Formats: sequence, structure tokens, C-alpha cells
Amino acid sequence: MSLIRRNTSIIRSLLEQLKLLLKITRSQRILRRYFIVNGFDGALTMLGIIMGFYVSDRANFPIIINACFGAAIALGMSGLTSAYISETAEQKKELRELEQAMLKDLNNSTYGQAARLLPFVVATVNGLSPLIISLIIISPIWVAALGLGLPFDALESALLLALGLLFLLGVFLGRISGTFWLWSGVRTLLIAAATAALIFFLAGS
Repeated sequence: MSLIRRNTSIIRSLLEQLKLLLKITRSQRILRRYFIVNGFDGALTMLGIIMGFYVSDRANFPIIINACFGAAIALGMSGLTSAYISETAEQKKELRELEQAMLKDLNNSTYGQAARLLPFVVATVNGLSPLIISLIIISPIWVAALGLGLPFDALESALLLALGLLFLLGVFLGRISGTFWLWSGVRTLLIAAATAALIFFLAGS
């Protein structure tokens, strides 16, 4: 029990420190933006791939899973590396400008620590967002591939999950922007429906 309490205390301390660093750099908005944008990309990509298989001759589940998983890994790695490179450059630029304005070396300051840590945090969120959302979407296909019974068709269930997650991302975006949450969710749902319709008519013809 003492080990568990010690580990819990360490995790809580790290989270509090991270929260403080994010507050110092005012980066909560950046994290939310990256989460939504890349999560949307992941969900829409999975929707496109699964819809492509749905209107085709329906390849077996391992092929569908491999295709979706490969795309999810690629999206995750792209988000991880691109965010880290861009945020590292941005944070170095901001730190250098602040140092010039204050005529002081801030490398060992709390702000300097936050500027070095932030790219890792942003990159993690940017990379994990599409990966996790993609894995959630293809979970019914995984369940079906394992031979476990599903009350609905696996591909249809995955498509419904993708649509549902895209709607929720829209709702989240609406709450952040202060707009009507339902309209914001419906708007992203309409984008997803238009994407699915294009694939259905173009790939299914």
C-alpha cells in the first residue's frame, strides 16, 4: 500500500507541475486545438477507409484491420513528429524574444523549463489523439475478427462509431468556441456524411 501511495503521490505531483507549466505558457488552447484537429483527421480517415471496404467486395477482417491500423500508426507518427518539430521551433523563438525583451537568460527559469517541456506534451497529444480515436473506431472489427458475436454488422458498427465520435468532437468544439453545441456537432456530422456519400457514389459505382 505504501508503494501505491508513493507512486500516486508522484503522479499527482507531476500532473500538478504539468498543469502549472501549461498555465505559465498559456498552452491549454494549443492542446485542445491539436486534440480536436488531429482527432477529427483520425476519425475521418477511418471513416473513409472503412466506407471504402463497405462498398467494395468486403475484404476479410484481418485485411481491413491491417489497413486501418497502418493508417492510424501513420497518422499518429505524423502528428507526433510534426507537432514536436513545429512547437520546438515556436517555443525557442518565443523564449528568445522574451529573453531579448527582459535582457535576461531564462533558460533555467520556470518559463524556460515549460518551453522545453511543452513540445513533448503537444506532440504526445497530437500523436495519440488520432491513434486512440482510430483504435476505438475499428474496435468492432477487432471483436468480430476474434470470433466474438456482435449484434450488428462489424463494418456498420465501426461506421456508426466514427460518425458518433465526429459528432462528439463537434460538440466539444462548440463548447470551446461558445457556439450552440448541437449545431456544432451536426455540422461535423454533415461533413462526415458528405464524405461517406462521396465514397459510396464514387467507389461503389
